Amino acid sequence: MAGRQIYNSEGFKNIEKDGGIIGYQFEFKAQYYRGFTLSIIRDIKIAMDGEDVKREDIRFTVNGETFTLEETRTVVDSDYRWEFGEFAKVTVLKAGGLAPGRHHISATQIIAPSYMPFQIEAPCEDNFEI
Repeated sequence: MAGRQIYNSEGFKNIEKDGGIIGYQFEFKAQYYRGFTLSIIRDIKIAMDGEDVKREDIRFTVNGETFTLEETRTVVDSDYRWEFGEFAKVTVLKAGGLAPGRHHISATQIIAPSYMPFQIEAPCEDNFEI
């Protein structure tokens, strides 16, 4: 599912802390027609190279602040909105990160706007290189 530019092609990278690679990061846009507070995020499901990522290993960063997916459910502060057209950073904690080379990501954003009687699921896939 390509079509629109969902992922930032420059945003895929391994991340280091204290001299070691602790995971990887990517940037992508919200698949909704407007910006929203983080409290409507219900889940971000990620599969990297066909391997599902555990929810507890995912971190979500917007406006310089990082949250677990569980924490996003309580963030109603308008300072931490995921605005339409802006990239958010997603970090996956994985010792050693990703090997150099080509990879395939599949991520599904799941949100629950208060004025809709159902959740919205938006899958997006891409290939990239580290």
